[in-house]
Amino acid sequence: MTIIKKLSIIIPAYNEGNTIHMILDKIQAVELENNIQKEIIIVDDCSSDNTQSSIEKYMRNSSLDIIYFRHSVNKGKGAALHTGIEKASGQYLIIQDADLEYDPDEYNDLLKPILKGMADVVYGSRFVGSHPHRILFFWHTIGNRFLTFLSNMFSNLNLTDMETCYKLIKTDVIKKISLKEKRFGFEPEITIKLSRIQGLRIYEVGISYYGRTYEEGKKINWKDGFRAIYCILKYGLFKR
Repeated sequence: MTIIKKLSIIIPAYNEGNTIHMILDKIQAVELENNIQKEIIIVDDCSSDNTQSSIEKYMRNSSLDIIYFRHSVNKGKGAALHTGIEKASGQYLIIQDADLEYDPDEYNDLLKPILKGMADVVYGSRFVGSHPHRILFFWHTIGNRFLTFLSNMFSNLNLTDMETCYKLIKTDVIKKISLKEKRFGFEPEITIKLSRIQGLRIYEVGISYYGRTYEEGKKINWKDGFRAIYCILKYGLFKR
């Protein structure tokens, strides 16, 4: 059995001023197994809306352990995650988008294989299990499955959802990885580099998905898909 005293929750945020308080409320409401403490690290990637004031207001009125950083220029989601990973002090960390597409109430589902001493890394898959999934874009689903298939070819893993936000990783493991991608190439890069660590135990559990439309604030687009393909080939063919 693995004992975890603290879970670091890394939230990259860009122009999420209208909703970030809602995801923080959800995180606060979650009671983690074995009384695991929560460390919330928010990295504001130079938002141009009221994200900063919304977070500062929330921090003044909350008992949550929140650490806030703001990039002076917009660097990308991957760069925000680099900052959060560097500052994380929990034994394990999880990535949490600032929108409402993923449900923090499922942290305990991802923690189960860790706490049982079976896993070092757990991915939350949107494509397996009986959890609710919002019906949205056909071609996004095809694109995600293709990227996962391509990533699996080079990593020799059998993941169903490489592009998922929910990645629960042992902190000292990810801190030793040299991460390069500053935008949406983070997902294939970290997956391929994790796959190369000898003896690392990677698990996957089903999660819910409450996806957003572009009108509701979704940011990823077809250009990010091509960047992901490039990164899979880059890191899959060459060890960097």
